[in-house]
Amino acid sequence: MAKIDQHKMKQPYLVDRDETQAIGFYLPFNLDNGPDSMTKQTLDAVRVNLKSLILTEMGERVMQPNLGIKLRKFLFEPFTEDVVIEIKASVHETIGYWLPFVQVKNIQVKMSDNQEGDFKNLLQVSLEFSLKKDPSTTDSVQITIGE
Repeated sequence: MAKIDQHKMKQPYLVDRDETQAIGFYLPFNLDNGPDSMTKQTLDAVRVNLKSLILTEMGERVMQPNLGIKLRKFLFEPFTEDVVIEIKASVHETIGYWLPFVQVKNIQVKMSDNQEGDFKNLLQVSLEFSLKKDPSTTDSVQITIGE
C-alpha cells in the first residue's frame, strides 16, 4: 500500500528550482530560437497560457469549441459599464474553468477607437494575476483585441 509523505504536504509551494527544466513554449512558437523558445519559469508559462486563452475566440479551436472567450463581439458595441462588467465576468469565468490554479487579482478594460486616423476599434484588457498556491507573487498580462 502506498504511503503519503505528510512532510512534503506541509512544505510551502516551491517554484522553479531547476532552470534547465522547460515548462512550456513562448508563443508564437519559433524553432529557430531553440531552447530560448521554451519557458523556464512558472509565471512565464502561466502568462503565455493566459494570453493564449484570452486571444482565442470561442469556437476557433478545433475539437475544443468551448475554449476561449467571445471578446470580439464587444468591439463595435457602445462602451458602457454593463459591457465592462460582462467582459470581466466572461474573463473570470473562462479563467476559472480552464486555468483554475490562477487567481485573478484585477482586471481593467479599456476601449479606444479611431486612433491616429485609422478606423479601428481596440479593446484593451489588462489582467493582474497570481498562482493560488503562491498568492504573494503577482504578474500581469496586457492584451489588445482588434489589431
